[in-house]
Amino acid sequence: MPSVNLVPHPDTTRFEALQLRANVGISPLMALDIQFVLKGNIDKLRIPGDSVPRRADNLWQHTCFEVFIATPQSERYLEFNVAPSSEWAIYQFDSYRGGMAAIEVTPPIISTNRSHNHLAVNVAVDLRLFPALHNDNELRVALSAVIENSAGDLSYWALAHPPGKPDFHHRDSFALTLNPLKNSL
Repeated sequence: MPSVNLVPHPDTTRFEALQLRANVGISPLMALDIQFVLKGNIDKLRIPGDSVPRRADNLWQHTCFEVFIATPQSERYLEFNVAPSSEWAIYQFDSYRGGMAAIEVTPPIISTNRSHNHLAVNVAVDLRLFPALHNDNELRVALSAVIENSAGDLSYWALAHPPGKPDFHHRDSFALTLNPLKNSL
């Protein structure tokens, strides 16, 4: 399972001594398994409390983790948003920020483990639910997060940041390549 570091955007709020890492893999049954691990003084962050897993919009306005998936041959892509509260949303885009549509599917499996210096959010999404991803042996993935501190300031984290303001939708952010046949758990 590949393990990658996410870095804060240079122009946004920085929080003291935080580290964000993600472990990513695809199961033999085509489930995308991701574990986001945030280390640092978690008590100084606004972390949504546990709730019943449900679909919710605008999760990016507070602490949440995001996954973008595309194939190299298409402008279309998917966006998965997951909050530590177990709230989630899945969107499909026809092109860069265009043609956005919410997708109603079987909810991802989400679990959270938290202590004063550690937050782990585990997500499993059944990729078989998304036919657009089946036609390719290669997936381009962007991993990102919005982290909110106790004062309400936001910090934007990603594998890679394109020039300019934070933009998780930009194809330069799709920095991880996964091959479902090679990256199986």
